[in-house]
Amino acid sequence: MAKRETIIHWFRKGLRIHDNPSLSMAVDKVRANPAKYCLRPIFVLDPGIRKWLRVGPNRWRFLQQTLADLDENLRSLNSRLYVVRGNPVEVFPKLFTEWNVSLLTFEHDIEPYAVKRDKTVEEQAKKHHVELHIEKSHTIFDPEAIVKKNAGKPPLTYQRYATLASACKIPQPLPAPQKLPANGSTPEADKEERKNPSCYDPPTMKELDVKETTMSDCKFPGGETEALRRMNEVLGRKAWVCNFEKPNTSPNSLEPSTTVLSPYLKFGCLSVRLFYSRISEIIKGQKHSQPPVSLIGQIMWREFYYCVAAVTPNYDKMVGNGICMQVDWDSNNDHLEAWTHGRTGYPFIDAIMRQLRQEGWIHHLARHAVACFLTRGDLWISWEEGQRVFEELLLDADWALNAGNWMWLSASAFFHQFFRVYSPVAFGKKTDPEGKFIKKYVPELSRFPAGIIYEPWKANLETQKKLGCIIGKDYPKRIVVHEDISKVNIQRMSAAYKRNKAQKDGVKEDEESASSVSSGPSGKKRPSSSVSSTKGKAAPKKRKIEATIEKFLKKK
Repeated sequence: MAKRETIIHWFRKGLRIHDNPSLSMAVDKVRANPAKYCLRPIFVLDPGIRKWLRVGPNRWRFLQQTLADLDENLRSLNSRLYVVRGNPVEVFPKLFTEWNVSLLTFEHDIEPYAVKRDKTVEEQAKKHHVELHIEKSHTIFDPEAIVKKNAGKPPLTYQRYATLASACKIPQPLPAPQKLPANGSTPEADKEERKNPSCYDPPTMKELDVKETTMSDCKFPGGETEALRRMNEVLGRKAWVCNFEKPNTSPNSLEPSTTVLSPYLKFGCLSVRLFYSRISEIIKGQKHSQPPVSLIGQIMWREFYYCVAAVTPNYDKMVGNGICMQVDWDSNNDHLEAWTHGRTGYPFIDAIMRQLRQEGWIHHLARHAVACFLTRGDLWISWEEGQRVFEELLLDADWALNAGNWMWLSASAFFHQFFRVYSPVAFGKKTDPEGKFIKKYVPELSRFPAGIIYEPWKANLETQKKLGCIIGKDYPKRIVVHEDISKVNIQRMSAAYKRNKAQKDGVKEDEESASSVSSGPSGKKRPSSSVSSTKGKAAPKKRKIEATIEKFLKKK
């Protein structure tokens, strides 16, 4: 009797069984002919991941919980999850041979490491005569299709992206696949299984080198089951869904004022297509908020960043990134360390950074506040440094969104009103005047009253002693004076913008000079007048921007 052929579904970003087109395709093929095929759903746990990706304890725990949940859900289909240890480019040739693989299915990925890895795996599959089936369902719209509609260039504004996407068909989510036949996922035991029957089990926290005793309680458990539960709970509040506007939510509420579905979308525990579809059903025929601030609008921000990231070289860096401003950021390890660990002396900023380290999640507007503080607002440190810290600490550290948001908030790309700076004092007071959020995450200041908790340095020494917290001893002095440094940094950013514009204009003039004499019908050369007309239009706009900056500085 001929040995059955194995179909591998390789779980990567789509760690779920619902709306997983490449998994469904593999399952359907096995169900149609279980005598010929068996299914092995795998996750490749690459030990080398630590060399190129910063992952903190909270995200390792989220992944471990997600894999354990995925294994349980696959068992309900008469299958299981096979966690293979090793570098994918090294393990796949071995699997192709030992498991008699005829088909490999997986989800497309845009991240540079994944693109390089996948190219190698595809070459290996071809060499071993293994068919490939690749789907794109981690986003609603295919980034490459959007770029093609935009004449081969990424749309660099949200509105432009939304216009292009509105002309695209929205794919409908797929249900979870049906059960496999009893023997549909029981291939002949391989050498590894014979040696150790548990060798493919999901990893433990110990294997991931994470000490649970040093971690805070798990507020957001990983996995598809929790993702669907959380989505259903959120969408059960129909009036809230219809009225949702991101700017009107609180960055410093004691419990999240938004959905906290971002980690589940990042890992693919929840299908963004399903989430979009469910929201659309709820708001249909109802009065509701509109993009970009609505829930649909938040999904579209994710789509926008994925689209730009997919085709922009060096997207997560400043140098060599064609859409990014080149800024003369400072290097200050002491300031970076203080910001990273919530010791800046600004309670609102410190509370946010401590919440991030403890729980792995902070509100989107809280991210705005700490990112502006680190970069153009106060510390003048590169957004790449902030990106690295978020990559390590955030549960939802998504490569495309993380870099995109940091460029936005540092006014390096997408957003250019660099003179609009978040106050590390006033911004938090708007939604939490009593400072309850600060008291939770900066307990040193828990006895400070509402009047001074955002500015504890204003309390005299006698008051500080009575309140049990001496500034400079029990809680740090502020590392910069926002009122002064923010004005300096606005001027530095203005200068950076002028330098970048001058460089671009210089390149443009060089290009125009090269083409300023072109052949006419007679074959003679003739000059171009495009340079002078461009300069004439730019001057009023430049004066308007400078006037706006001066007006803003006077207010401060």
